[in-house]
Amino acid sequence: MTETVILSEVAPRDGLQSIGEFVPTETKVALVRASYEAGLRRMEVGSFVSPRAVPQMADTAAVLKAAKQLQGLECTVLVPNRKGFELALNAGADRLGLFMSVTEAHNKANLNRTREESFADLAAIVRDAPRGTKIRFNLSCVFHCPFEGVVPEAQALEWIERTVALDPDMEIALADTTGNAAPDQVRRIFTAAHAAWGKRFAYHGHDTYGMGVANVTAAWDAGCRIFDAASGGIGGCPFAPGATGNVAMEDVVWLFNRMGVETGLDWPKLLVAADLAAAVPGATPGGAMRRVPAARAA
Repeated sequence: MTETVILSEVAPRDGLQSIGEFVPTETKVALVRASYEAGLRRMEVGSFVSPRAVPQMADTAAVLKAAKQLQGLECTVLVPNRKGFELALNAGADRLGLFMSVTEAHNKANLNRTREESFADLAAIVRDAPRGTKIRFNLSCVFHCPFEGVVPEAQALEWIERTVALDPDMEIALADTTGNAAPDQVRRIFTAAHAAWGKRFAYHGHDTYGMGVANVTAAWDAGCRIFDAASGGIGGCPFAPGATGNVAMEDVVWLFNRMGVETGLDWPKLLVAADLAAAVPGATPGGAMRRVPAARAA
C-alpha cells in the first residue's frame, strides 16, 4: 500500500507575515486559489493577531471568507490569545492554530508574554473551545531559538508533554522557527514524542540554513506524517531575526514523489502556485525545484 502524507500550505500566512509592504487582499486570495487548484486541502490563510504587531494580517477575515468558498478546503487561522480565538470562531475558521514558544526569550519577543502567561491563556482556550472545534497547538523554537541558541531536548520535551496533557486528541506542531535544527535532533525529538504520546505531531520547518528538506526527511523517518510548507519557499518570522523562508512546498512534494509517497497534488499546478508566491512584491523566495529545468518539465 502506498504511504500518504498530509501537507498544509502556509504561504498565505507564514509566507507573507514578515513582508513590510502590505500585500493586497486579492493577491492573497489568488495565492489561496492557486494552491487549492494544485490540490492542497489544508491551508493557513491568516492570523487574528494585533494589526499593529503584524499589519500584514489585518485582512485575515476577508481572506478567510474567500477561502471558505472553496469546497473541501480546511482553513486554519492562527490565534495567540483569547481575543484572536473569539474572532476566529466568529469568522468561521475550520481549525484554530494556537501558538507559543518553547523558549522564554522568543515568546517575549513574539507575544510580549512569558511562556507561563501564554500557556495559561491557551490552556483555557483549549478547555473552553466548543465541542468538536479543531485545534492545532503550535510550539515554536522547539529545536533552536534566535536568542537562546540550541534548545535542550529535555526542555523541548517538557513543553511538549505539558501541551499533550491539555487534550488527548489535539494536533501539535513542532516548529523549527529559525531553520537551524539539525536532522538528528529532529529525528530524536519526534521519535521520543511519538513513543511517549502517539503520532499526533506535525512538523513546521524553515530553510534558512539549507536544511529544510533534510529535516522534513528526518521527521518523516521518525514517523511524522503531517507537514507544513510554503509555495515558493517564502516566509519567515518577523520576531526571529535572520530567519528566512519556509521549506518550499514544491521541494517537499518533489521529495515525497521521489520516495513514492502519495501527496495528491498536481505538479504543474503546484509550480503555478509557487511562481505566484515567489513573485509577490517584497517576498524572498527560496527552494530549489522552481529553478531546475528538468523538474519544471516533469
